Amino acid sequence: MRLFLLTALTMCAFAANSLLNRAAVDGGASDPAGFAVVRVLTGALVLSVLVVLRGGRLEMRGRRRLFGAGALSVYMIGFSAAYLTLDAGLGALILFAVVQVSMFVAGSLTGASPSARQWLGAGVALAGLAWVLWPAGEAQVHLRGAGLMAAAGVGWAAYSLAGRSEPDALAGTAANFVVALPMTAIAL
Repeated sequence: MRLFLLTALTMCAFAANSLLNRAAVDGGASDPAGFAVVRVLTGALVLSVLVVLRGGRLEMRGRRRLFGAGALSVYMIGFSAAYLTLDAGLGALILFAVVQVSMFVAGSLTGASPSARQWLGAGVALAGLAWVLWPAGEAQVHLRGAGLMAAAGVGWAAYSLAGRSEPDALAGTAANFVVALPMTAIAL
């Protein structure tokens, strides 16, 4: 029951992330660039404070850090910019399907043997994405927005896969946010 509740809470947080971003950029409260920078900045600040309070330190150098921060920036930029033209539900569907398929493909390319459940999950994600994006469908999909959200999904998948090798998840995440801040600001 505890796992179910934590999973439900996580899914609600993911949904809120999409709804808040869409409301901010579509409602005129912020432009996508500003909103992405604010998200990265607040993440960097909060996570860095947590690391310091725990007595840890941030490792800002190395290939792992550049890759993680770069993937995080791709996610943040694509996610924020896509919501100028996509509804929150459609954006979330594209994002989660692309993350699922990207992680599945990456696992397959690195020698992992996908289970039947993983094959099913990837198939459902891909079928759902194809159904929504199919030109004759009901949904009006802005191709630029869909492409930006797909890029965000690839960025999130790359970030998640890179995070598996972090020796200290909190410190690594905080450092990625700190390094991603100038990357995100310059890119936008």
